[in-house]
Amino acid sequence: MTLIKSISGIRGTIGGQTGDNLTPVDAVKFASAYGTFLKQQFTKDRLKVVIGRDARISGPMIHNLVVNTLIGLGIDVLDLGLSTTPTVEVAVAMEKADGGIILTASHNPKQWNALKLLNAKGEFLSGADGAEILKIAEEESFVFAEVDDLGTITYNTDYMDRHINEVLNLKLVDVESVKKRNFKVVVDGVNSSGGIVIPSLLKRMGVEVVELYCEPTGHFPHNPEPLKEHLKDICALVVKEKADFGIVVDPDVDRLAFISEDGEMFGEEYTLVAVADYVLSKTPGNTVSNMSSSRALRDITQKYNGIYEASAVGEVNVVELMKKNNAIIGGEGNGGIIYPETHYGRDALVGVALFLTHLSQQDQSVASLRASYPQYYMSKNKIELTPEIDVDLILEKMTAQYAHEEISTIDGVKIDFAEEWAHLRKSNTEPIIRIYTEAKTQKKADDLALRIIEEIKEIIK
Repeated sequence: MTLIKSISGIRGTIGGQTGDNLTPVDAVKFASAYGTFLKQQFTKDRLKVVIGRDARISGPMIHNLVVNTLIGLGIDVLDLGLSTTPTVEVAVAMEKADGGIILTASHNPKQWNALKLLNAKGEFLSGADGAEILKIAEEESFVFAEVDDLGTITYNTDYMDRHINEVLNLKLVDVESVKKRNFKVVVDGVNSSGGIVIPSLLKRMGVEVVELYCEPTGHFPHNPEPLKEHLKDICALVVKEKADFGIVVDPDVDRLAFISEDGEMFGEEYTLVAVADYVLSKTPGNTVSNMSSSRALRDITQKYNGIYEASAVGEVNVVELMKKNNAIIGGEGNGGIIYPETHYGRDALVGVALFLTHLSQQDQSVASLRASYPQYYMSKNKIELTPEIDVDLILEKMTAQYAHEEISTIDGVKIDFAEEWAHLRKSNTEPIIRIYTEAKTQKKADDLALRIIEEIKEIIK
């Protein structure tokens, strides 16, 4: 396992050696770098940072280390305790804090944890800011506060409820319409904070909730990434309970997947498509997703005469392009909904509330709703990299080979054909090239992927 340092923070596995894994020393070092960065950005005497964590087992340990490091720098901490990524983002803005840290490794397994860093808007840091924090950490240029200037801790465990209130007050969320439908929904909270906040939100909307893995013990009952192969239990329970649908979130509640009433996956890619369909039907406008996300969002946007644009992969990039193009909704194909009416961050609570409202106003089941959207199928593949493989050369040659097609080189190489596309990019976190393809049938998507892979192998020879 390795310690991954990126512009969005630091993540790694617990235990092992300093610098190789996320040890207590590394947690303190990078919390110190973040606090030092904030002190350089602001001239005021007292800074305030909001801290929250998911339920993973290492959470309390990392949480205490990070909180006390910030106090040692003379920074005041608002401690939300068990929380979600979008809740911390909302709290930073509501509290007019100077930053925030979410302690979560998102969809990674239980041995992982991370420090995800926010700016004063409650948004992920820019690339330049992230790079500056890594530089400060490398130099260890920290100056800690003297005893009379230590920071303070304030505890607030109400923010998940406040977050729910914010969501329910959105103009496009119609609680009364949802209540009339008497929905029954199964929730898989993967034994993290989503097991608290999602059932609570649903009950406020008059939904009957069947809870599965909703105890926030941090002992994930399955791989916490909400993919089909990990979700057999909820798929079976939705059918057994004769539920209207199922809801799955990851440990920090920024990714959202639905299960149709027949126990089949609605499709993570289609979470954003369905929610955008509803939002655009009420408030037409522009949309953004990353270029590895389904073309279906483009189709839906054009149906409402909006403009769709694709960003480089990464939430920061999606948000930046959304602001530039005045997008009224956006996100990522991994089930991440970004709705600026609340905040610029992926938020499963917002996604659930908007989806329920949409469904309540449709006289159809979840499965039939899914069938009403443009049908696309994806193939997700990768090629392991070795030191002698020149990735830049591969991307250059593939660009030249398909120069007659619509090409984007914003993030790797994306080749847009008339009815399908392929996206090749070097992973930021693993020594691999990712190859995503999408087409009108699964076979066509798989065949395109195989063709691209063979072409890359010819270049490597």
